[in-house]
Amino acid sequence: MTFPAGFQAKYLALLGPEEGQAFLDSFKLEAESGFRVNPLKASQSALPESAQPMPGTPWGYYGKVAGSSTAHVTGLVYSQEPAAQMVGQAAEPQPGLKVLDLAAAPGGKSTHLLSYLDNQGLLVANEIHPKRSKILAENLERFGARNVVATNESPERLAQVFPAYFDLIVLDAPCSGEGMFRKQAEAMDYWTPEYPSQCAALQREILEQGLLMLKPGGTLVYSTCTWAPEENEDIVAWLLEHYPLTLLEVPKLNGMVPGLSYPETARMYPQHFRGEGQFVAKFRYEGQETESKSRKFKPLKAKVTAEQLKLWQDFAASHLTVTLPGVLQTFGDHLYLLPEGLPDLGKLRIAHKGLHLGEFKKKRFEPSFALGLALRPDETVSQVALSEEQVTRYLAGETVDLAEDKPNGWYQVLAGGNGLGFAKVTGRVLKNYYPKGLRLRRN
Repeated sequence: MTFPAGFQAKYLALLGPEEGQAFLDSFKLEAESGFRVNPLKASQSALPESAQPMPGTPWGYYGKVAGSSTAHVTGLVYSQEPAAQMVGQAAEPQPGLKVLDLAAAPGGKSTHLLSYLDNQGLLVANEIHPKRSKILAENLERFGARNVVATNESPERLAQVFPAYFDLIVLDAPCSGEGMFRKQAEAMDYWTPEYPSQCAALQREILEQGLLMLKPGGTLVYSTCTWAPEENEDIVAWLLEHYPLTLLEVPKLNGMVPGLSYPETARMYPQHFRGEGQFVAKFRYEGQETESKSRKFKPLKAKVTAEQLKLWQDFAASHLTVTLPGVLQTFGDHLYLLPEGLPDLGKLRIAHKGLHLGEFKKKRFEPSFALGLALRPDETVSQVALSEEQVTRYLAGETVDLAEDKPNGWYQVLAGGNGLGFAKVTGRVLKNYYPKGLRLRRN
């Protein structure tokens, strides 16, 4: 591997000759892959037998999962590099908290936070870049959480809507990406000795807005996928100097080492940690609540007509065994369930409008693919469980012949014991409602 000019000299000087050389030699090794299991899913039967548990983590594994696998398409697993998993684990939000993932795409950390929240409280997942926000929305839908919205906004605009609002803010900041060199060699193309300092300036701007949204007593988790002190420990020093923050301990496991000058923080080097590069720092905000920060929120209100409400309630009474908490809102003919406790989001660009329940069509309600993903089998009245061969056909957009007659109507489709949307049964035929944009070709 040919490093950018100045990179080797920088880290040999920073780490010392022996440790620095071990660090540089680690780039000759193959990049590590990992994934997490989704605890919101009822069945773990589709988990690959070759999966290797990641020590000290509740849901982490080493290995790869194919995008065409039942585990992936049902949202049972989320592919995420092992070091990146340490950010959500350091945050570890308790169920019921209000959480912001400030730079959320493609969704690894958001889905990890949702695992801890267990469909309680709420998560706002923000991504400023429109294309990346669409990818984020797709990954959130497949994960099947019910208490998340995704915004496509600048931190400044978010701060106007959410002053002193969140119990926890996670910022995995845009950075120089040194920790991804082994996994994504193209990241080296734009690295220069000056680049980390340029990234640090942007990181401070984002943090300034982010802290406006943090409650007194709340928690900030700051991370990067780089080893540059300019973007890591120097940012920690800047935060401690300018804000009433207390640095908290990040537990070290699996080869994580203390940060430079701040042993509470954590660094991940590939010569010690089985993964790529990451830095994590955790703070408690000791600021005082002020009248300007604690202005009353205009709460999010239900937006649904009486006719639409009845159509939804009739469907839910016939097909669901649970009552889903949240705020009902329509966007055109589509019905969504948003988490409770949100302010009015009318001034923000929304990429993921909560849980998509379905669509109103000619005085009837049709359930969405997302609803069938999010519900566990015990939360629906009727299900059709597919075999592996039937799953392959269904993912390709084909109808499925059933072994016996079933009453006509809507059924939750099950693959590997987990939801794969809703579909209609007519006689012995399961019609195909798998989204056309997600369909896979049969071999």
